[in-house]
Amino acid sequence: MSTTLRTFILLDSMQPQLAGYVGTTSRAFLPVPYVASLWVEIAPGMAINRVTDTALKATACQPAMQVVERAYGSLEMHHEDIGEVKAAGKAILGGLNLNEDERIKPKVVSNEIIRSVSPYQSQVINKFRFGSMIVPGESLFILECKPAAYIAFAANEAEKAANVKLIEVRPYGAFGRLYLSGTEAEIDVAAKAAIDALESVTGVDE
Repeated sequence: MSTTLRTFILLDSMQPQLAGYVGTTSRAFLPVPYVASLWVEIAPGMAINRVTDTALKATACQPAMQVVERAYGSLEMHHEDIGEVKAAGKAILGGLNLNEDERIKPKVVSNEIIRSVSPYQSQVINKFRFGSMIVPGESLFILECKPAAYIAFAANEAEKAANVKLIEVRPYGAFGRLYLSGTEAEIDVAAKAAIDALESVTGVDE
């Protein structure tokens, strides 16, 4: 069975909130802020086990997340030396006999800004989030994309660009989802940065 490269994206410097979120939700080797990070998603899902094996044997990178689903498999690997992370990516592509330009290009499925979130809605959001808490009166940015793992790149670039709070990131499954909160002005900046980041990634159409 052939392997489809759904996501292949390098984060040159994982921002503190995203690193904290990954550390909160993952069970493997937890990243610290500003490490370089590689996110890979392939189909079929079980093939991600071979991808992880290839990268670990070729480099000193550490995995924080490996998700194995029937349809898709996802992997995050990181290291303080960006050269190690790039080498892991090269090893993965070589093992799959694929090129980076064969990755699927991300697509924004939906995006929305809710201004001045109400107290009850903030409580609903806080019940399912693993990141920061949203408080009443803040603005909320919600972004959905596919393939899912690209949402980590969007979150990282948004955090670089604006003083916002990372509420929730879901980088696996059928769609990736991101929730950010902050002041109206900061959320506008973050939203633009996240969408621009996704639109900057080249690849093939799904």
